[in-house]
Amino acid sequence: MQKDYKYILLDLDGTVTDSMEGITKSIQYALKHFGIEVDDLNQLRKFVGPPLKESLMEFCHFNEAQAEEGIRKYRERFTDIGIYENAVYPGIESLLQELNAAGKQVMLATGKPAYYAEKILDYFHLSPYFKFVGGSGLDGSLSHKDEVIRHVLESNDIHDLSQVVMVGDRKHDIHGAKQVGIDSIGVLYGYGDKEELIEAGAELMISSVEELKQALLS
Repeated sequence: MQKDYKYILLDLDGTVTDSMEGITKSIQYALKHFGIEVDDLNQLRKFVGPPLKESLMEFCHFNEAQAEEGIRKYRERFTDIGIYENAVYPGIESLLQELNAAGKQVMLATGKPAYYAEKILDYFHLSPYFKFVGGSGLDGSLSHKDEVIRHVLESNDIHDLSQVVMVGDRKHDIHGAKQVGIDSIGVLYGYGDKEELIEAGAELMISSVEELKQALLS
């Protein structure tokens, strides 16, 4: 797959930033509220990327009310502390600069609430590179990736889907792209693995930010 895409949709966690520490520590904090002790944060990596409510119900067997309470506890820590336990992947800012210089329209399409995503981009001074920030709502709306992608496309009046690519590190990014009818690139430097992205059906997989730059700009 080698196309000259005009619209580049980027996931946030595991694609633009390495957010594992803040997310897993905030999950750890939330689970402790329920009497669940997790000492090894690596056991909580699976929570990075997918919708939190869905993950709490799947991995912790919470019912809907428990999952919503878990989200509230998670946000107690994440809002002021966990959000900043984060780092931009090396090479990402350079990539964003080059995409902008090449006339690409770069947009964020994240399962994270847009409220937090905007704060993170501002904190790392990345906001100027993004034409639009699409994410879920704090009220649980737009909780699935295909909904977020559609929201981004509709908000920007984008109709030629052949000009759009979704870049992400988890199966949810790839599935969401397929449901909407756009191409997808899976990145292996994030939190998903090769098997997950192959099974999801990514059109292309890359292992580094430099490879991603070559795929989007060559």
